[in-house]
Amino acid sequence: MSPGANQTHHEPRLIIVTGVSGSGRVSAMRVLEDLGFYCVDNLPVALAPTVVKLARERKPAIANVALGIDARERIFFPQWPQVLDELERDGFSPDIIFLDASDEVLARRYSESRRPHPMAENGASVADSIRLERLALAEMRERATRIIDTTTLTVHELREVMTAAVLRAADGTRMAIALVSFGYKYGQPVGLDLVLDVRFIPNPFFVAELRPLTGLDARVGEYVMAQPEARRFIDEIGRLLEFLLPLYRREGKSYLTIGLGCTGGRHRSPVLARELRDRLAQIGFEAVVRDHDISR
Repeated sequence: MSPGANQTHHEPRLIIVTGVSGSGRVSAMRVLEDLGFYCVDNLPVALAPTVVKLARERKPAIANVALGIDARERIFFPQWPQVLDELERDGFSPDIIFLDASDEVLARRYSESRRPHPMAENGASVADSIRLERLALAEMRERATRIIDTTTLTVHELREVMTAAVLRAADGTRMAIALVSFGYKYGQPVGLDLVLDVRFIPNPFFVAELRPLTGLDARVGEYVMAQPEARRFIDEIGRLLEFLLPLYRREGKSYLTIGLGCTGGRHRSPVLARELRDRLAQIGFEAVVRDHDISR
């Protein structure tokens, strides 16, 4: 189904892509352009309502519009909340996608590219510039429809995540569900809607022959799922999600990201994420699995 299949001719679908510099916003905009969106990047804030209204009034109307924004437009950027309110009053319901990544990865990306951070001024360090930008973007992040953590994503994986999210949101019958395995020792990934702590299950790390393996190995999977509490966990969470997912979908939620965390993110959480994916498939919900820390 095309991205605009459920849009009427006078109500363009509007996606706003924002996020911290270095998190992949430009790549995300390219994905939307390939999906047939009319894309405008770094648009002055005052022109946003005009662009969207022109898309609606054009004959034939432009069905899909994507606007890329960031905090570099320092003078006018604080007006974005008011502009979003204006768009909603005019009948548009923007889908705001916020791209984020860990400070460590953002700093490394700028170091490798040898480009100055766009928020750097008066000799400010990259770390200080990242903090400044996060403060400027705080309200946009709060209003985001979906937060995508690109810390461990390649450009190709970001394309897959963006494409799946946009196409499923356009299909009004499906919800994009992501199951993210992670390790608490590295911190919780950004953008999780639900978080499940699976550290109560015996850890394969303490089994000598399993320690060097990951949850992608069948031997680790067999060990984890041989634990009675693991099987019951999947049963109980499966029943909970069977109750919750139709309610989320009824309320118009297009994206749901569920985190499963163990100590290091290498053994238990990858196994259980895949078991939960299979359980969801049995009740008619498709989910994708992303392993945040399995390679650390």
